[in-house]
Amino acid sequence: MRWWCVLLLAATAAFAPASPSAAAQQAMINADAWSAYKAKFLDASGRIVDNGNGNISHSEGQGYGMLLAYLSASPADFEQIWYFTRTELLLRDDGLAVWKWDPNIKPHVTDTNNASDGDMLIAYALALAGTAWKRNDYILAASRMAQALLAEAVVRSAGRTLLMPGSEGFGAADRDDGPVVNPSYWIYEAMPVMAALAPSDAWKELSDDGVALLKTMQFGPRKLPAEWVSLSGAPRPAEGFDAEFAYNALRIPLYLARGGITDKALLNRLRTGMSQNGVPATIDLTTGRPKTVLLDPGYKIVNDVVACVVDGTRLPVSALQFAPTLYYPSTLQLLGLAYIGEKHPECL
Repeated sequence: MRWWCVLLLAATAAFAPASPSAAAQQAMINADAWSAYKAKFLDASGRIVDNGNGNISHSEGQGYGMLLAYLSASPADFEQIWYFTRTELLLRDDGLAVWKWDPNIKPHVTDTNNASDGDMLIAYALALAGTAWKRNDYILAASRMAQALLAEAVVRSAGRTLLMPGSEGFGAADRDDGPVVNPSYWIYEAMPVMAALAPSDAWKELSDDGVALLKTMQFGPRKLPAEWVSLSGAPRPAEGFDAEFAYNALRIPLYLARGGITDKALLNRLRTGMSQNGVPATIDLTTGRPKTVLLDPGYKIVNDVVACVVDGTRLPVSALQFAPTLYYPSTLQLLGLAYIGEKHPECL
């Protein structure tokens, strides 16, 4: 175990707080903000409740919750969320999590497919917490999930390394237009940690190819990536999905920035394309028209982060005030604030 602990420490040193213990860990999210988030979205069982989606829980939300608990230096909350995750979602034989848990039906899990972004978030959070808090059980669990991801969801196709959104239903054997990917599933900041947990050149290739693909995904008048993209031939919006830049895609610029990928041309193209009068929106890629303008500070902070990275623009006061509303934008807001506080305090 010791050798990959050393690799993990090296991989996380560039962007994770260098903290030998929970007591010494510097919180990237302040206590009041985390308390407000918990009160709104974390129930007593340890599940993160997606109140904008029928109060379901999913592997993405559990991974986000664990990451935010780590960034808040809250090991007890982290363990609570991890307990639900490992007992209610880690039901598959391959070591990955089922993607959805619905409180309104029994059994609560009816679709056992995984979501690779949720798996990566969970493994990433476990690795960071295990390193900071000297929890070898967390690091071991993270290593198992990273190895399972590498085996089940990271594939080579047409000379590129891709992240399948799930282990079933998206490959060339599953769909006429396969492989189909979701570019918002690439969590760039996690890739070096995945490489430490499950050593392989594929992780660096996955990160590099993700950025390269984003540069080619310029669909419609606004030159934006689609939520779901077919890679059978030249990239194009996948069949059976709306050709839109939707809610998942909004986090792509934030993931790029948090992952240290500060290509100004790419970030500016995404920010310009996804905005209506400076405000993020979901976009119909065919017409270029906005479908829903998103005024929540949690959505707007994505553009605020890009403006800080590209132009050194300070965040507006509204971005600094955290009043949780819906699970998803509230999560994005805390991730954005944590990143700016750590990497760009000059923008506060």
